[in-house]
Order: sequence, then structure tokens, then C-alpha cells
Amino acid sequence: MSQLYRALPSVDRALDALANLPLNPSADKGGESLALVPRAILRDHVNGFLDVCREEIRGGVYESPEQLSLEALLPRMAAYVRAKSRPHFRRVLNGTGVVVHTNLGRSLLADTAVEAVCEACAHYSNLEFDLETGERGSRYSHVERILCQVTGAEAGLVVNNNAAAVMLVLDTLCKGREVIVSRGQLVEIGGSFRIPEVMEKSGARLREVGATNRTHLRDYENAITEETAALLRVHTSNYRIVGFHKEVTLEEMVALGKQRGLPVLEDLGSGSFHDFTGMGMGDEPTVQQVVAAGPDVVTFSGDKVLGGPQAGIIVGRKACIDRIKKNPMNRALRIDKMTLAALEATLRLYADPEKARREIPTLAMITAKADELKARARKLAAKVRRELGDLCAVALQEGASRVGGGSFPERDLPTTLVRIAPAKGTATGLKQRLLDTNPPLVGRLEGDAFCLDPRTLTDAEFALVCDALRQALPDSGN
Repeated sequence: MSQLYRALPSVDRALDALANLPLNPSADKGGESLALVPRAILRDHVNGFLDVCREEIRGGVYESPEQLSLEALLPRMAAYVRAKSRPHFRRVLNGTGVVVHTNLGRSLLADTAVEAVCEACAHYSNLEFDLETGERGSRYSHVERILCQVTGAEAGLVVNNNAAAVMLVLDTLCKGREVIVSRGQLVEIGGSFRIPEVMEKSGARLREVGATNRTHLRDYENAITEETAALLRVHTSNYRIVGFHKEVTLEEMVALGKQRGLPVLEDLGSGSFHDFTGMGMGDEPTVQQVVAAGPDVVTFSGDKVLGGPQAGIIVGRKACIDRIKKNPMNRALRIDKMTLAALEATLRLYADPEKARREIPTLAMITAKADELKARARKLAAKVRRELGDLCAVALQEGASRVGGGSFPERDLPTTLVRIAPAKGTATGLKQRLLDTNPPLVGRLEGDAFCLDPRTLTDAEFALVCDALRQALPDSGN
């Protein structure tokens, strides 16, 4: 056994050999090499690999010193080092068909938004500098005017997400007093965060009215006291109550608020500027429609159906927004220059609704037509068959996509899936191995096959899909 240990290559020899190998073996010739990885980090990975080899020696894996030469170990060593050298936060191919996939980063930015972010990162900017006066300015001025133009609101403000937006509004307008909410609207959002808990942290006191399935206007009227600060309406964008059900309309609440001198707050959750009713997706209101109904404050997300960066957007009456802007908590929740750049660029696209539908990836994916998706599925299937041959069986099947991100629950979008059955092993094994490819490919299981939905894959990614499958399929044996 001592001979086997002595046969292991030195770390320095291994480092010199690795430096000449490509960082990504599937990339075109002339790409970056492993020498790009800092040598100290590379040394740690080589030591880790050699520790694995020592464990294997103790386990009786090797029979001769030749099996432990640098030449024999180099392919495995390189694969180990490449895997360890990947960034932990990295690109993933989304073949699930879930457009606003929270776990995979939600909305993709439009090209113009990506360019705006790069510009903001690479250069100094007028983030808080007024170019007319040469004095300090406000970061919110970059998006407030266009927010008002698009939504019809008097004023606007942006914080880092919608939960923060709701908390900031309640802390400013309702702290220490009661806020009346229907029991049927006490929603839980992702990560187990619930409206009552957000409200408690804001310092406002929850006053529940009505029943889970039915709330009437008289329930709100009877609950109003001198302690009432506001009426809150939470749009149930991530679930549906069907059957014997009633909720008070926003218009009714606005009328009651005016009558009793109380602000009406609307938490839209996933706000949309695009009207999807023509697609048979129900009567989900747009932000413009909600603002027109007259609530004092409306909050919604920027990175869901809107198709922009993560942000909590607050619009409404100027008197309310001005108070919210002055809240010291606003600084703790403010957005950075990259978010501002991406959001402004996204909002500008909405000045032309048809251009927004084409160029904002989230809208383009949601509104993609069934025949277009079928043609793209055929194209992907043909490429997989051509490049992977007998490694898998490929077929098409009808399926359904989802908007995701807590938007349009239970609303299916018709699509065509590419069905992949590995020649060896199982679809479950393939699905798991694809999580370790470069880049990882995420799909879904349908019966005994691994399926990909072209709705959430671009044509430019089809080559990467085939490369990922090629990395995962040859080792099938589960």
C-alpha cells in the first residue's frame, strides 16, 4: 500500500498539468483555461482530489501504482477541479415551463434592462445627483415619473420587495392602530411569510372581519372605530376560493373609505401592466385598473408578471406617498443603482404595449402561442435526436405551462413538451444528474420520461440543452 501512496503525483506537478486544460471542455477551442482559477484555490481542490484518492487506496480500489500516475488520474482530477471551481450562484437552464419560477430567479430581464444594469455597474452615474442643479438629488426621481405615466398614479416609490413595500406603508400610515382586513385575504406568500406577521412587524394591529369564504361591506362598516387607521385589501393572486364565496369590491371599499375618512390600501402582490384577459386567464386586474378605482396606496412586485427586477413598487395619492418617503425605514429598504437601472428600462418598454409584449421575456413567454411552441418543440426534439442518437428516445406530447410566482393560480397555458426517455437507467436518475451538468438543466418528470417545455427555453439555449443531456446520459445506470 505504501507504493500506491508514493505513486500519487505531487501537487505542483498536478497544478502545472491542469493549467494547460480548458476550464470548460465543451467550449470552443481557444476558450479560458483552468489557469484562470487562482492557484491557491486550485491547490485546495487538487489536495481535495488527492485525499479522495487516498481514501480509495485504503478501500482497495487500485491494484498497481500505474493507476495512480498523473496521466491516469488527470481526466478525473480535471473533472473534479472543474466541478469545485464553478461559482455557487450560476446560470441554470429552465425547461420546467414555469415562467416566473421563484426558485430559478423569477423574471428574466429584457435586453435593454440588462444593458442598463451593465452601464450602471461599469460607470459612475447620477444616482443621487441632480444634473439640473448640480446638487444632491433623489434616487427615486429616476422612476417616479414614468411609474406615474404608466399606472396613472399621482406619485410613486420603490423599495426592495413587495413585503417591504407593505410593511413600510403600514408602518407609516397605521402604526399603533388597527387595520381592517378580510379573513379570506390573510394570505401566505413564499417562504412562509404571512400578511398577519408582516402587519405585526409594522406595528399595526390586525382587525379581521368576515368569514374565510364570505365577507360583506357591512363587516367593514361594523368594525370601524376610532382606532381604525385604514382598510386593507389583499389581492389573492396566489390562490383561488371557488363556490360559495363573496368579497367586497375595491370600488365599494374606496367609497366606504371616503365616507368614513379612512385610507384604502391595496396589496396586489403580483402586479401586471399587461391585460391577459384575451388569453382566457380570468379577470386578473391590471395595476392601471386598480389605480383607476381610487385606492390611496397600491403595492406590487416588480419581478413577477411585470417582468422587471426584484422590487416592491408603491404608487398612489401624493399625500400618502410623500409621508411614506419620509419614513426612516425607507433607507433600510431602498433599492440600489442596478435595480433602478433595470426597472427604469423595463418601465420604458411599457410606453409601447406591443413592444413590451415582444421584448420583455416574461410577457413573451406567457403570451407565446400554442402553434409557435409546437414548432419550437419539434425543432428541439430534432436537435436532440440528431446529436444524441441512441442515448435516448425522443417524442412530443401535449402539456401545460404555468405562469408561476404566485400569479394566475390554476391557469394552465397549453404547450408541447419534448419527452426524453434515456436508453439506460431511469428518467428520475437523468433528472438528478442534469443538476450537476454545466450549466445545470432543470425539467420535470411526466410518467416515465424527463420532459422539457420550450416555453421557458430560448432557441439559443437548445445547443446548451443538448450539451447538458450529453453530459448526463452516457453515465445512465440507475
